Amino acid sequence: MQAEFKTSINDYLEQLPNHMRLYQKPATCLAIFRLLPIIARQYVMAMLFNPSPVALNDFDLWTKLSSKVYQTESFNKLVRMHIFQVDGQNVILNSEFRQQFITALTGGGTHNSFGVPCIDEDRQRVDIEFLDKYATDTWETILHFMVGTSVKKIPGEGVLSLLRRGGLMTGTKNQVRITHSGFQFLLQDINTQIWTLLLEYLKLSEDTHMDPVQVLHFLFMLGSLELGRDYSVHFLTDTQQIMLEDLREYGLVYQKKSSSRRFYPTRLATSLTTEYHSPVKGAGSDAGKGFIIVETNYRLYAYTDSPLQIAILGLFTNLRARFSNLIVGVITRDSIRRALQSGITAEQIITYLTTHAHPQMRKEIPLLPPTLVDQIYLWELERNRLRATPGILFRDFLTDKDFEKAVQYAKELGVLVWDSSLKRMFFITNAGAQPMINFLKRRK
Repeated sequence: MQAEFKTSINDYLEQLPNHMRLYQKPATCLAIFRLLPIIARQYVMAMLFNPSPVALNDFDLWTKLSSKVYQTESFNKLVRMHIFQVDGQNVILNSEFRQQFITALTGGGTHNSFGVPCIDEDRQRVDIEFLDKYATDTWETILHFMVGTSVKKIPGEGVLSLLRRGGLMTGTKNQVRITHSGFQFLLQDINTQIWTLLLEYLKLSEDTHMDPVQVLHFLFMLGSLELGRDYSVHFLTDTQQIMLEDLREYGLVYQKKSSSRRFYPTRLATSLTTEYHSPVKGAGSDAGKGFIIVETNYRLYAYTDSPLQIAILGLFTNLRARFSNLIVGVITRDSIRRALQSGITAEQIITYLTTHAHPQMRKEIPLLPPTLVDQIYLWELERNRLRATPGILFRDFLTDKDFEKAVQYAKELGVLVWDSSLKRMFFITNAGAQPMINFLKRRK
């Protein structure tokens, strides 16, 4: 799931019109580096302290042939994000990105992009346990509202507008209901959920004439702050002070009141560009531990009293009994088909069961019973008998030798989907298109 949100935020960053302004803050450069694919990060570090241009051919020497597809994807992403600048047969690292990223790694400067801690002591200082509880309560209120369970406080209009704008819910404030995309949203990990709403917030900021670069600077700054420390609001721009008020509704920051001179980032904020680690102690939730046991006969036992988790389990399970801290249910063909009709995929269900598996189940290899996993996929196949794979068809090869060499190369890249030696045709994914074209040109 982490990969999904990284792809989404990177796609948004690629289409920004002015990357030079984006790379003027060290904290932003560090956050963007963390969001890059692994090979792209390796390229950046290899060139960071080397001011000389690097020849295009040298990148082939840095990567194994089996990783050629990932090399092409990573290289193209760095070019689209203007971190790499291609000059003929040489590649140069963006000078602004280089300078600010080095500053982020080595320290120094007066950029304040990593926040400004408050000098005077807060007389009503809050601890990490309080911030975890505040963030959990605030975020779970949004999720409870989406599922339809009773909540003490309805989320603010700003949150509701983003849920509607993102297609997660539909209707007016008093008659709002969850959509197919909303069901899928509930099964995502918490970091993906947060970035889903933040991406909608970024798009909304453009419509309201807020500066998207300043919005990104603030979000990436929050991801670099220290949990449990208070920071001054005086060094924030007008746009970022407006954002501070909005982000309180999501539980990303805590302020005692809107006029407070300081704010505390919560764990939801400090984990924006890293993997989110749920607090062990949550407010009525099962954060920090697994609670689901599934058996080979498809029976499910969930050791939880969280209304939110129970409601989510009800999306793909027939619940049979409920005790004070135990839910008993069974996964059936009808319950899975009901989930599929709501837009939930078999992969999401299996990922959810794996993520929340009880510690006792984690002793088993494989973690989930193979019969259950296979059956869930088979029930999905009943509904989706055909699957479309985007790609490119290569044909009209003059000789069998040329065809066989091209197919072998596609297999080495891991991009071959289908081939026919009789028709001298083969089909590959879009990721292998450019390497294959280059391969065929070299053989001419």
